Amino acid sequence: MKPRIAMLPRLILLMSALLLSSLSATVDYYAPHPFGTADSLALGADEVTSGQWWISPQDEPAREKGFRKWICSRPREDVLAFALYTQHAGVLKLTAQCFPLYPKEPKQAVLELFQNGEWQPVQERSVVYPGWSLHFRLDDWDSSVDVPYRVRLGKLSTFTGLIRKDPVEKESIVLASMSCNSPSDSTRYKRSQLVENLIRHDPDLLFFAGDQNYIHDEPTYGWLLFGVQFSDVMKDRPTICITDDHDVGHPNLWGESGKKCSDKDFHGGYLYPASFVNMVQRQQSWSLPDAFDPTPVQQGITVYYTDLTLGRISFAILEDRKFKSTWHPNADAPGKILLGDRQYAFLDSWSRDWTGADLKVVLSQSPFVAHASYSGQTSRRIVKDHDTNGWPVGGRNKAVRALRRVRATHICGDQHLGAVVQHGIDGFRDGPYSFTSPALVNTIWGRWWWPEDEQPGTGDQIASALTWVGDYRDNFGNPFTMIAYANAEHLDNKELRAQQARTNRADGYSLIRFTAATGETTFECWPRFADLDQGNAAQFKGWPITFNAKENDGRAPYAYLPAVQLPISNAVVEVMNEDTGELVYCYRLKSDRFKAPVFGKGCYTLRAGLDAPKAVLLSRILIK
Repeated sequence: MKPRIAMLPRLILLMSALLLSSLSATVDYYAPHPFGTADSLALGADEVTSGQWWISPQDEPAREKGFRKWICSRPREDVLAFALYTQHAGVLKLTAQCFPLYPKEPKQAVLELFQNGEWQPVQERSVVYPGWSLHFRLDDWDSSVDVPYRVRLGKLSTFTGLIRKDPVEKESIVLASMSCNSPSDSTRYKRSQLVENLIRHDPDLLFFAGDQNYIHDEPTYGWLLFGVQFSDVMKDRPTICITDDHDVGHPNLWGESGKKCSDKDFHGGYLYPASFVNMVQRQQSWSLPDAFDPTPVQQGITVYYTDLTLGRISFAILEDRKFKSTWHPNADAPGKILLGDRQYAFLDSWSRDWTGADLKVVLSQSPFVAHASYSGQTSRRIVKDHDTNGWPVGGRNKAVRALRRVRATHICGDQHLGAVVQHGIDGFRDGPYSFTSPALVNTIWGRWWWPEDEQPGTGDQIASALTWVGDYRDNFGNPFTMIAYANAEHLDNKELRAQQARTNRADGYSLIRFTAATGETTFECWPRFADLDQGNAAQFKGWPITFNAKENDGRAPYAYLPAVQLPISNAVVEVMNEDTGELVYCYRLKSDRFKAPVFGKGCYTLRAGLDAPKAVLLSRILIK
């Protein structure tokens, strides 16, 4: 069976090409300062890939000269450098990334699919400037078959890959989670062993949680650097890529719903122009499924929070920086925002929609806990890390409760410290599990888990080869249970950056194996230079970790509603607290009968349905 897409006749495609040529002619692909000249940041942004990018100014600093040399050295047959894509709900979205193009080189590219023994052109698009990206969207996509694709930039360059079918038949779905790709390493232009290992693992889905680029003022160069490194693994499988603070030019980011940052201490808002931020988001995140609510925030900055379903797992994709309030010394200052009302509305809608899904997972940039003890060096103990989602506490608790309602596992990055925790809300171990991936390359800023008393945590003992596991509170007072952590052996940033430290920086990547039918979930944490022939022994100490998604809701039942016969097998069930209007939980149940637990006094309604809980089974049952 071939994809159900509208195949454009060649005549129409030719007419489309002529139209695109006239449109692209209106774009000045060599305009200097594409983000304006209002301030020095705008003036100096993306210089090595804009204007007459092939000419090095006489007084150009050595850093930029090196960047430009690498850009110019790209073989012209390889200027189509990489691609990333997702497919969801019958829509394929694919971004292809070019190196900068010379004036006489083509500015239109064609997406082709290999069908019936030949390459069939299906869509033509113009290169977008600034940023040199291409964006293709195909509706009515048939997700049941593998389809080879090719992006062709005239006769100059081609890039090929595979659109994978939705692996709904697989028992276990493998997600590879990665973040924090420092360029400060001897393999700046390649991540050969890491990528070879990833290909050998053969994940079904890639998740890049942010900080793909650390070169703040040259985002297109940094994005090209990242893409060339990971092209071989991205081209043949879907990729979720989200931006974090460094990607948009910040060491830390409190987005304040898109407002302009008024000072260089980064106290709220975005420092770089909105057009700069939007370019980065277009390059990295356009290929995500359409945003739940695409309304831009302040300054016209776009949003991308959304969801994707793959292999009967529904992934919510959040932006935990964009709406967040500027930091405040009060751990739970009134009115301070974390995810914001729009994303909570999204999570509420997503919680009740189980179309094609048996399991739910939440992906975001940063963890809902400040679990790092040291930052930069082990003589520098962190007081309060407002950059994490441990702050503000009220917003953190609201977010973690939203995850708990659907038994969602949380996957994130950002911290340069691989760790597994179980969140607490009202007490310890009553919330969901969370896995923070290690840094891909840990040379930017080290962090360590190191309790001040150097003692195991409290609570029921955890079977682990690690010492500092158990129940703790972070510096905002949030309860969490440390289950595993991967500390670097080197104790300050200077040591981490040394060449001889490359094999024990505690950098690497995470794999998460989800069995949607049963809820079984396994966390794996692999060093960057792992020898996969050693099997699990090559993982960081403390991994692998296996649990069931049911454990993401650790609340003890207060009482039970009367048992009911469900109207269908594998129904989605929902319990609402009618007194508070709160969704208590919503998940798919693998049974025909249900005795619904509740966790306190109140008046409760039970609903059930195939993919959404529409039928009322019990109404306003009073629990005293």
